[in-house]
Amino acid sequence: MRYEGDDDPAKCTARKLARFDLVDLHRSDRSTPYGVVLNPHAERALSPADAETSRLVALDCSWESAGEARFSLPGEHRALPYLVAANPVNFGRPMQLTTVEALAAALAIFDRHDRAETVLSKFTWGHTFLELNEEPLRRYADCADSTEIVSVQQDYLDRAENQ
Repeated sequence: MRYEGDDDPAKCTARKLARFDLVDLHRSDRSTPYGVVLNPHAERALSPADAETSRLVALDCSWESAGEARFSLPGEHRALPYLVAANPVNFGRPMQLTTVEALAAALAIFDRHDRAETVLSKFTWGHTFLELNEEPLRRYADCADSTEIVSVQQDYLDRAENQ
């Protein structure tokens, strides 16, 4: 986890995960290991094909400072597909995930559901994220590559637009 430390420490999901030894916090780009970087500005969607890379890297920073320039980490940058937040601040909002939700989503797409449940178990609302996104996460995990993910995602975007 690339940790910026610019958000409310009481609400910081990365710090909580680190306290339980579930992630390692890195305070500089240079110390952050190479891997699949979860980046909402990436041109390619995360897919099961990316699971072969040994490491997931997430940037933990405030939403106000999460501009494209902040994602300068080396690695294979991938965007998560359409998912709905379960965290108390952004509940029900599409694509407004906390760092732990993003990490759990990537793990679920990589068919590592046990690990996704473990990281979310440290939050009272964590199980709700998997419940809200059960169908899309299952469908994304069944995709072969980024192109298929984007196609499945379009179904959810069309539904959201029609509601």
